[in-house]
Amino acid sequence: MAASKGAKRDRVGLGWRGELAAGILSNLAQIDVLEVIADDYYRASRAGIAALRSLARQVPLSLHGVGMGLASTIPADPRRLHAMARLMQEVHAESWSEHLSFVRAGGVEIGHLAAPPRTPHSVAGAIANIGLATRIVGSAPLMENIATLVAPPASTLDEAAWLAQIIHGAQVPLLLDLHNLYANAVNVGEAPEELLLRLPLDRVGAVHLSGGHWIAAPDGSQRLLDDHLHDVPPAVFALLTVLARHAPQPLTVIVERDGNYPSFEHVLGQLELARTALRAGRSA
Repeated sequence: MAASKGAKRDRVGLGWRGELAAGILSNLAQIDVLEVIADDYYRASRAGIAALRSLARQVPLSLHGVGMGLASTIPADPRRLHAMARLMQEVHAESWSEHLSFVRAGGVEIGHLAAPPRTPHSVAGAIANIGLATRIVGSAPLMENIATLVAPPASTLDEAAWLAQIIHGAQVPLLLDLHNLYANAVNVGEAPEELLLRLPLDRVGAVHLSGGHWIAAPDGSQRLLDDHLHDVPPAVFALLTVLARHAPQPLTVIVERDGNYPSFEHVLGQLELARTALRAGRSA
């Protein structure tokens, strides 16, 4: 079922993780695309880069950044952007992506993908940083919405409006993480499908699916934490069906898992559930 890089159809793939490598390499025929965490390879050895290049020759591969902090009012670090540019050239990846988050301020690394205040000021900062990143890397990134346990303080825009202004202003595709969207919605008491339908769905280029678990909040309520340690919940597969119904363009869907790994047969089952959800939306 692997697709060629130019195929104009929906694709379903997996995030590359060392713990899953044996299963991935033994089942490439059932995986349309792989997504690799770019930051893991910025300082890789020649052998490591050669292995990644070999993988990219076997299956379409995209690079996913986690440390640039492009949704910030301070300029992005050019060293990280040049590292991504080099990796893109060395590996010949088909695309790259980053998060709409900030990760540092005042010289302090917070070690976390944090949601900035959703304001016109942060919109302008993100657009400027995405423009800088596009010029240095040589291609535009897909930009991902992130999860947050609380609505960012001092926000004057809601999430849908904030995302839309950045995506349209920077003229980049959206990497829509449906579990992040689901978690953000339920954490503030919003209907997930309503939030989904307010986004620029015609600009979605790729989709992330993952899972999480409920944690206790200080006020005694519960919040959904996106942890990538659990299966994709049925409600998120349902959102994928809604997305497929409303987005006419081909979608590349990546299932993410970062720990608590099940059998690889179970992982492949998650990919098949994603394909089923896509088909249900396309046929509606």
